[in-house]
Formats: sequence, structure tokens, C-alpha cells
Amino acid sequence: MDDVAVVGAGPAGLAAAVEAAEAGLAVALLDAAGQPGGQYWRHYDETHDRPADRVGHHGWPVFTGLRNRLDALRAAGRIRHLPGHQVWLITRDEGGTFTLRMTATASTSAGSGIDRSLLARALILCPGGYDRQLPVPGWDLPGVMTAGGAQALLKGHRTTAGRRAVVAGTGPFLLPVATGLARAGVRVAAVVEANATLGWLRDPLGAMSAPGKAVEALQYAALMARHRIPYRTRTVVREILGTDRVEAVRTVRVNTAGLPAGPEQEIAADLVAVGWGFTPSLELPLMLGAETVQDTDGSLVVAVDDRQRSSVDGLYVAGEATGVGGATLAVHEGRLSALALAAALGHPADPAVTRRLRGAVRRGRRFAAAMQRTYPVPGAWPQWLSETTLVCRCEEVSYGDLRRAYHDLGAEDARTLKMLARPGMGWCQGRVCGFATAAIAAQLSGRATTADDLRALATRSLAVPVPLGELADLADDTTPVETLEHPTRERGRDGE
Repeated sequence: MDDVAVVGAGPAGLAAAVEAAEAGLAVALLDAAGQPGGQYWRHYDETHDRPADRVGHHGWPVFTGLRNRLDALRAAGRIRHLPGHQVWLITRDEGGTFTLRMTATASTSAGSGIDRSLLARALILCPGGYDRQLPVPGWDLPGVMTAGGAQALLKGHRTTAGRRAVVAGTGPFLLPVATGLARAGVRVAAVVEANATLGWLRDPLGAMSAPGKAVEALQYAALMARHRIPYRTRTVVREILGTDRVEAVRTVRVNTAGLPAGPEQEIAADLVAVGWGFTPSLELPLMLGAETVQDTDGSLVVAVDDRQRSSVDGLYVAGEATGVGGATLAVHEGRLSALALAAALGHPADPAVTRRLRGAVRRGRRFAAAMQRTYPVPGAWPQWLSETTLVCRCEEVSYGDLRRAYHDLGAEDARTLKMLARPGMGWCQGRVCGFATAAIAAQLSGRATTADDLRALATRSLAVPVPLGELADLADDTTPVETLEHPTRERGRDGE
């Protein structure tokens, strides 16, 4: 049995795994990807080109340092790194032991060669997040991508999805996407930002909590100027135009609520990269019953204490699942969770280091809150939709379908709306349409979106789709899950 299973090998998970192993814990690091780094440090296949994979990345020395430590700890048998493993079910028995069930991902060359389950005394979940999307007329046309998807193609495969792009939505993430595309040879016709950047002035203390971010902003401003990329604030893409694929976007100036306040304009493009911030991945912590709260930006996040402990004994959560705040904050949270767990299990953990990390996390959270207040999702965005605009693309549920479910069938909350109109019941299980559906349910009822609205679209019985054979094996399994011994542990130690 492992002391701790760390799920996710992005900034938080990498930091947690190496810190826990160096503190003396037996660690299993599981990740769906074939190589470490997560979405933030996604890079080209290391087996082909490790020296050049740092192009376009911030904090690359931090990643290479963590990766080198991971390599050394893995070689020493202190970390079991399991890439290409997707966790689809976690349970916790009465004794507090966690059982993780896994399946192969596309990054695993041979599905039959993966570990199907493991046991751990404690768990550090670092599941990250994904692009938050808002529906808009035409967003289902070929050529429309999430901002993160456009960047992932560029970082992971050195491929662009178009030749003339519009990058739209809100938040500082639009800048690395736009400049990355421009450096790859794409003509970026405009960055369309829904908010005004002067929002930082409302919280100067929060803005100054991460001084390194100001340097990054200046670097992006210089790149935007070098590539002559127009940056249009208080502007949104109201409609995406095209017949068989994207041909142009229609933009409009908006006020602080997101209501039209200026003339419309068309911009030709064959690629539209849209991002409205990020939505934390909460399938696994919700599966275990972890308590949640709403963050400053309205997202549902896991509630943790000042040591990254959740409401479930033995469960620690770090990174975007506790609130979107960037890679630096995620690294600090990952390290803090590992040291807190090590101390709880009786291993040495320098209290001075723990105090410094707690302070760094507090400052990171202040900056994250200031960022979220500066770049909110415009409150009036549902008014951009037409009756025929698809909200749930998997089940082909339109905005008109949701309105009829509310007015004709009495679906006054997100859960009932999901039951009667089927948004969030398709292949993605609400990952794409969940935030939007919850907001529409609240808007139709004339109230603010609540945690219950979001939880109804974020809770899933299984974290990811799995073959029926996996479920059949689980149902037929009447014997205890085989304990996967860590190489540094002897069978029978500590009462195992």
C-alpha cells in the first residue's frame, strides 16, 4: 500500500509528489497524460525533442527542476509514476483506505499493461481545470475552439488550426494564446476582451501580491505590439459567422453588465479561440463527498483549510480545484499539501518551510481574487443568445429548449432543467455546458447562480467514460482489491 496517491502531474501534482517522496513517503503519481507537465507545461513529445520543448512557456525552469527531481526519485524507487492512467472511481473504506480504479488513456500504448487499481493511506488530488465556455450563435461551427485547445495543439503538437484568428473571451490567458499563435505564423486579427483592464485598480493590494505577473504582462504587451495584434476591451463576439466553417465573427462593444453599448463590426477569421476563464475539475473530490464553496469568480471549488486539507479525512486537494490562480500558486499548494500530509503521518516536515508556503498561498489567493474581480463573466451574457443557439452540443439542446422547460415544465433550478431538457447528459457530462446551464437556470429564475446549481452539473457517478467491461469486472469482483506494493515497502509493515 502506498502512503499517498497523487492524482495529476501538472504544477500542483508534480510539486506534491516530489515533496512527499523527499519527506519519506511512499508515493504513487498517476496522470492521464503520457508525460508530466499538465496543461500549463504541455510540451512536445519528450522522446523526440526534449531540448526545444520550452518554447512559449513561462516558469520553464521550475518545471524542469521538478521533472528532474521526479526522474531521480523514480529511479531510486521512491515514486511510482503511472502515466496514461485515468482515475474513474475512488472509494474510501471504514478504515480510511482509498481505493482508486483506473483505465488506460489514449496516451498509453497498451491498455492491458496498466495498473487497474491501487490502495493508498492518503490522497492528494490535483485534477486541474479546463476552459470555461459560454454558448454564442455559431459556436458549433468547425474552426471554433477553446483558447486552451488552440494552445494545446500549438504546445503539444506544434500545429495551428487556422491562418487568421480571433482570440476572444476574458482574462489574461487570452494573451499567451494570441502571442503563441502569432509567433507560429498565424495572423491574429484581434484579441476581443469583454472587460476593461483597469479593474486591477479596484484591488491594488491583490494586484501587487504577485509582482512577477506584472513582468509577464509587460512581456505580452511587447509581443502584442511586435505582431501588431489589436486588443479590444469591453468587446465581445456576439455571433460567429459561416456556412460550413468559420468565416468571420461579429463583435460589439458592451457595458459593464455585458449589454450592447456600441456598434457591431465583422472581422474575417478562419479560427476563433474562445476562453472565459477556467472551470475546476471536481469529479473526484465530489465523488468522495468533499465540501465545496463558490469562489470569487462564481466557480464551484473544494473547500480546504490552511494546509490544503479537505473535509474528508486523509484527502488533500491542491491547484485549480481549490480555485483558479495560476501555476505558481498551484506549485505552492502542492508542496504545502505534501508537507502537511508528511507531518500528519509522523515524517519530518520543517515548520518554517510550511509557514513560508502558507504565506505564499495566501498571497497567491489574494492575487487570484483580484484577477477574478477584474475579469468576470459578464452577467448579461445569456441575452446574447437566440432561441436556436445550442447550449448543450452533445444532446443538441438549444436555449429555446431550456426556456420552454422553465416556462412550460417548471424547471426552476439546474438539476430539474437537466432532468427535463437533458443538458449535461451527453458524452461530456456537462463539462462544456455545465457552467452555462447553471447560469441560465438562475437567470430564468431571476436570481444569482448558487453552489447547488453548479454542483448539479459537476457531480458525476464516474469521473470519465469507461468501457462496459470495466464495470462488469467491478461488479463481478467479490475479492479485495489487490494491494500494489510500493518498491520501497515490505509487505506487512505498519500493519498492512
